[in-house]
Amino acid sequence: MYKPALRGRQGPWGWLFVSPSVLVLGLFLALPIVMALWVSLLDWNGQSNPFTGGQATFVGLDNYRGLLTEDGLDRTLFATSLRNNAYYVLLFVPLSTGLGLTLAMIVNQRMLRGRSLLRTTFYFPSVTSTIAVSTIFLFLFQGSGAVNSLLSWIGVKGPNWFADPRGIVWVTLGNLGLADPNHPSGFLTDHGFMGLSWFEWLSGPSVAMSTMILLATWTTSGTFMLIFLAALQDIPRELEEAAALDGVNRRQLLRHVTLPALRPVLFLVLTLALIGSWQVFDMVYVMGQGAPGNTTLTPAFMSYQSAFKNADYGQGAAIAFILFAIVLACTGAQRWLLRERNPRQGRRR
Repeated sequence: MYKPALRGRQGPWGWLFVSPSVLVLGLFLALPIVMALWVSLLDWNGQSNPFTGGQATFVGLDNYRGLLTEDGLDRTLFATSLRNNAYYVLLFVPLSTGLGLTLAMIVNQRMLRGRSLLRTTFYFPSVTSTIAVSTIFLFLFQGSGAVNSLLSWIGVKGPNWFADPRGIVWVTLGNLGLADPNHPSGFLTDHGFMGLSWFEWLSGPSVAMSTMILLATWTTSGTFMLIFLAALQDIPRELEEAAALDGVNRRQLLRHVTLPALRPVLFLVLTLALIGSWQVFDMVYVMGQGAPGNTTLTPAFMSYQSAFKNADYGQGAAIAFILFAIVLACTGAQRWLLRERNPRQGRRR
């Protein structure tokens, strides 16, 4: 009678086969992370070897304290970058995910003509260079650009998009007559957190940052569309046919059949969007480098600026690890929120 091999005998062979991958990951991923963590504990200008002393001074957690707890310009700039990026995440993640799912449901219709052409059209922005698209957006959203020309046809005077530091929350409330952005309440201006007043925290993304969010949504939704489309095509048609026989409308079908079947893929897309939105750099570098008034500054760009422009590699590495912790926390919270909730089984009598 055949007896399966013991798991203990298979272990060494398994490690032998995966050892090349483990070696590559350890050499090019784990080791650089450990080295960067050590650099975040130093005052280092990049002109010497940080592992042999010299001009590198061990400062412990001073780089982290300067960014999180100590009053000063560094903490204010870092808080500003966190505020900007937080609004970026809050708008970009649902917009890109929702648009990607909507496009996927459109091109998944079997009776739709020209589905292949539509898929290519929707996906084309995702394969276009971000640098090229950002440059085009700079011309489109100029004060005298095509976007403002189109708005003028309907009687709307568009702003100077990439030079407008005003937050859209206060702009909207001011236009509706619900608040006066020029004379905020004393509580909002006299109290705050991490060097920023509550008026600044609650201002929303600036007009310039909102334009970047539109650009990111437009260039990313095509990729999410393909992911959702592959998942939609794997849903058995029998489920839709059974729901149709039960008299389920499209809204109920989406809520009770489609979205539950897409839960794993939805988690993947949300995770990709969340990680990518906290790491946004290229658009910021091309379209303003933090201007106007640091309202487009992000932690990723601030990390680059601290290390490679200000020659403060310790602070740049510290920002990177704080950003890493934020991404882990957000991903963990998202995983908990999207977990499968099974009904409790009744107690046996």
